[in-house]
Amino acid sequence: MNQAIVAPIDRLSALLERFRVRAHLFHNGPLCGVTSFVAEPGRGFLHVLRCGDMVVTHRRHAGPPRRLEVREPSLLFYPRPLAHEFHNAPSEDADFTCASVHFDGGGSHPLVRALPPLVWLPLHQVEGLEQSLALLFAEAERVRCGHRLLADRLFEVVLLQLLRWLLDHPSQGGISTGLLAGLADPGLARALTALHEQPGEPWTLESMARRAGLSRSAFAVRFKSVVGEPPAAYLSNWRMTIAQAQLRTGHSVKSVADELGYANASALSRVFTQRVGVSPRAWLEQATSA
Repeated sequence: MNQAIVAPIDRLSALLERFRVRAHLFHNGPLCGVTSFVAEPGRGFLHVLRCGDMVVTHRRHAGPPRRLEVREPSLLFYPRPLAHEFHNAPSEDADFTCASVHFDGGGSHPLVRALPPLVWLPLHQVEGLEQSLALLFAEAERVRCGHRLLADRLFEVVLLQLLRWLLDHPSQGGISTGLLAGLADPGLARALTALHEQPGEPWTLESMARRAGLSRSAFAVRFKSVVGEPPAAYLSNWRMTIAQAQLRTGHSVKSVADELGYANASALSRVFTQRVGVSPRAWLEQATSA
């Protein structure tokens, strides 16, 4: 019997096109002794340990282990502000390439909310990373026209490859529930990607379940179990996340309501107030002052 061929889908582009991620190279070379990385709002870190070994420490109750021993070339990705320290023996320098990572919307970025506080992976585990890192290291080491800009873009490529790996290996990346767990599920990924790409469509539980290839009841149970909230709640929260991003960049409530499928500005304002706790105008004033 012939089996239907399921076409692959792009699970990340709709997210990253709406909520961008930027990287900025700030260090290339050895680190000796103790190096501290301070937590600042809206900033994460992506470190590449090229050679050597080190001990990484975190504050108690910060989320990651208090002490990590890294003994091979590795990626260390901190998506959220989190203070950490590298301890390297002065006589055995470890070589690093490091970038700060900035997510649009800071802590409200969907991927920031979905990722664990630290992703630590040996470089050899991430398929296809060698070529990107070779280009990154070459740009970081030589001063040529535009080398810093190109290094920043290559860091973003490395981050995208890391996110791909996490979608294919969620349990190894410490992901059990949430958005990334949903995108790692073949059926749920089709529904979630459709919601991300077409947030203004008149979605129902039945139409979402149809995208996932499941019955309504099976879809509702599976979605809640894997993503951590019911489908309707996820859709509403996704729309509110888009609304906040659009309002922050100067769009009117009416234009946002039209894009997200609400009958009018008043309908969006009602849902926004229910979900966020304040009206769109009050939220924008708070966000602007902050």
